[in-house]
This record gives sequence, C-alpha cells and structure tokens, in this order.
Amino acid sequence: MHADLSRLTHRPERHYSAVVAQQGRVQLDADANEQTAIQLFQARTLAADLIGPHGGPRGATGFRIALRGGSRELDDLVIGGGRYYVDGILCDATRPQPGVPVPAHGTADTGKEGKEGQDGGEGELAAPPATWTYWDQPDGFRDPERPGDRLPTAFPYLVYLKVWERLVTAAEDPALREVALGSALPDTAARAKVVWQVLPLPAAALGLDSGDPTVDEVRAAFARWAEQAAAPGSRLAARSEHPGAADDEPCLVAPDARYRGPENQLYRVEVHDGGSAKDATFKWSRENGSVTFPVDGLDGTWVELATLGSDDKLDLDVGDLVEFVDTGYTSRGEAEPLLRVEEVDLPGRRVRLSGEPAPGVGRRPELHPFLRRWDHHESSRRTSGRGARDGRLRHGALPVEEGGWLPLEDGVEVWFAPGGSYRTGDFWLIPARTATGGVEWPTDPARRPLLQYPSGIAVHFAPLAWIAGEQTEPDLRLAFRPLAAGIPAADDAALAAEEEARAAESGDASYGSPYDASGPAPSRSQTTAAAEAAVDEEGTA
Repeated sequence: MHADLSRLTHRPERHYSAVVAQQGRVQLDADANEQTAIQLFQARTLAADLIGPHGGPRGATGFRIALRGGSRELDDLVIGGGRYYVDGILCDATRPQPGVPVPAHGTADTGKEGKEGQDGGEGELAAPPATWTYWDQPDGFRDPERPGDRLPTAFPYLVYLKVWERLVTAAEDPALREVALGSALPDTAARAKVVWQVLPLPAAALGLDSGDPTVDEVRAAFARWAEQAAAPGSRLAARSEHPGAADDEPCLVAPDARYRGPENQLYRVEVHDGGSAKDATFKWSRENGSVTFPVDGLDGTWVELATLGSDDKLDLDVGDLVEFVDTGYTSRGEAEPLLRVEEVDLPGRRVRLSGEPAPGVGRRPELHPFLRRWDHHESSRRTSGRGARDGRLRHGALPVEEGGWLPLEDGVEVWFAPGGSYRTGDFWLIPARTATGGVEWPTDPARRPLLQYPSGIAVHFAPLAWIAGEQTEPDLRLAFRPLAAGIPAADDAALAAEEEARAAESGDASYGSPYDASGPAPSRSQTTAAAEAAVDEEGTA
C-alpha cells in the first residue's frame, strides 16, 4: 500500500478481535487501519471456511466464460456478470450501466437521444454492452498490439481469475479529494480496491498438453499451479542496532544511535524487476512510496505537474528518481525503467526527465498518470563490512545482493536471503523510530533479525473454464446454495397430530374416530384443536 502511513500493526497470529479506543489518548492511523484489517480478516476467513477456495451463489454465479472467435478479428472471451468469491474475497463481474441523461432542448424524453450518424442509426446511441469481455475488462488493460496479451491460438487452454488488492489515492482517483478543503491541503483517506483479471493459461503450464483430461483433473492441476504461483519466494530482514547507552529523552536523537534520521519514517523496500537474484532489482522509499505528483501534461521528456510538493520534504529535486505510473501500469504489474529528474522549472511546475516514459504509460489522461518518487540514489550503494560497491543502478533500481547487509540510509540496513525468487511489486515495510534509534522488526531471543516473507502483494487464483475449442468450454466454477430455508409451521409433534387429525376427518377407522358417521362431521378447527390439546397434555405429562 503506497500510502502515507505510520506503520501497519495487524498481526493475525495474535488473535486480536477488536481495537478498543481509550479516552484522552492520541488517535493514530495505525489503530483505525488495524480495526479495518481485523474485520476484513474475519469476514474473508468466514467466507472462505463456508464457501471453500472459490465459489459463487447459485443463480448469480459470475464469470461464466464463453469464447467469441472470428476469422478476421482476434479471439475474445465474454465474461458473464455476477459474483464470485476467491479465498473469501468478493469479486463482482457485473458491468455498470450508464444512466439516462436529461434530454437536449427540443427533443422528446425517450431516453434514446443521439446524433445522426452515431451507432444505432435513426439518431439513437448504440446500447451499452451488458457484460465485460477479455479485451475491455475493467482492470485488465489488455493491448491487442501486444502478442503476449492475445489469447492462445492453440487449444486447449485454461481461463482463470487472478485477484489481489491494491491502494488507490486521490492522485489516481481525484474524486476522493474533498474540494472544499482546497488544493493546498493534502488529501484525506485512501481506498483499498479489489482488482480482478481474467487471463489465459496454456495447457502446457499445467502439464495437460496431451490427452483429454476430465474436469476434476484440470481443477487438480490448476490447484497445484496456483499454490506455486501464489507462494512468496523471497525473504528479507532489517536492522538498525541501538547501543546500550541510549538517551532517555524521546525528543532528542541519541548521537550514537544507529538510526540517525531526524524523523520517524516508514521505509518501503519494493522489488522492481523480478526474477532470480542476478536479474532482480529493488527500490526504496522513506515515505512508503506515498510521495506522488499528478501529471497534467507530457511533452517528450518534459512533464507538467499539478504541484511540485507542499514542502522541502515532499518535493522534487534534481537527481531524484521517479516512476511514471498510471492505472493501467499499476494493474498490469509492470516494471518500466525509473527516470532521473534532470531539471526543475518551478514557475512552470515542470520537470525534465532523463528519458521519455515507456510507450503506453502516461499518455491517457483518463488513467490519471502521476510520478512516484523513490529515495535511493546511485551514490548510496555500500555494503556493510565488505567495502564500497560500484553503486551502479540497473533500470534506475538497485541490484539485489543476497547474503549481506545492504544500507539504505541513516543506519537502516536490509538483508536478502540467498536463493530467493523475486516478483515485481513484492514489498516489505520497516518502521524507523527516533525515540529508540532503531527499527521495528521481529527478532529472536538473541535479538537477531528474523527473515520475513513480503508483506504483499497477496495474489489469489480460481479456475473458470477449460477452452477446448469454440462452443467447447467445460465450466470449472463452483456454486453454493443459500443456507436459509423456510421456517416450519410447528414442531414434529404438532405436525404428527395434524396428520392424525386429517386422517380422522377422512374417516380412517385405524385412527378410531369417536364420531357417529350418521351425525354431522366435526369441523376441521374442532378436530385440530382436539389434536393440539392432546399434544399439550403429552408435553406436560
């Protein structure tokens, strides 16, 4: 989560059920965020326990997949609307429909107004699509010009659902900003968003490229693949050792403290280029990657910004490294080269970068492009106890070096475990505090830092369909029925007495009717009352 946070305190293994506020105490963002995390954890765990790894409600199960092929156009997938749960996370594939605008002056209020020549003819607008497709899914951002984004041409292949959660701030969604507060004030709360993507997976990746597997075999093969794909492959430790003679004054920084920063910080170490250690790179930020600058315009290497920052701590300077980001870039999980700020034009609110952004990034205003500042520099690469390094960056990020302590700044160091496999976007958070002169990181009884898997990104998967050809799409989804049922009119004893009463009314001799057949038949209400009285007597006996 690239947000301006103090720290994240939710620890599921401690089994806290609620955050309890106390009177007269300082209210922290970490407390409110932990309460949200506890509730989400409980709700999603309950849903996963009841539903299983994945499933949808019967009658409203979403993500039904249908192949739409064509000889002249690229293959497409129709994604049926509805809801589906993956590891307890709700995904909604229902496509929102636009509202009806106020009719233009002089036209009838038919809800079908349009202009001559537009789709639909006769002055009508074309009806909006009722469902999403593979090419226009809301967080997919698939590009037909990229061969890797196209659906496989060879059958069979599997279509699956990829789900994760990411943070959205006002830089990406301006509607989150309260305009009444003015542009000079910072934004307020951010939002967590569930992101889903429908993606193809070749049969060879599942080991099913030969034969005709059954649905159960496909599900089992996908479960093995998903378990491996979701498992983190890298670990990191952090430290900033504090000497025994610490200053007791919390407002002053001890001169011999290993963390020498003047302020409390939340360091973020994030994988940039994924892969093995020889290919992987990382970047870091002392502000959890929350320092962003919305982009108003792009002209080559010159970028016009909405603001250059509110103070010296949160602005841009020559030499800073930035990442050009927009909604599509974030959703695709890409790792384009970081760029260096070469020149700053304060009056014009512009900066000149060391190169142009990657093609397809930052060119579409509706995707809300912005710059994200990272705080590492080329000159900051030194390895503790092993001398100076060359300090060269790769694609603007720092090469991963395993098995040694790597300094960030002001005494904060990190250590990558050997043999790791790194994924773009995986991150670790390291709170650094001036009061202790150290970082908050789990340790063993000997105060040695413990290796930790990434704090995110947690990715979840579910199989949707096995595409063996046109009109051959075995459904791999699961469905569940509602738990609720009708309330019975009475208990078993009362129902048995009611049945006996019906038999007596019909003249069944086996029940020993006491009434004379020649006389008037007792009414149903009298018989039912007698039967209920008999049940009551039995219950009180």
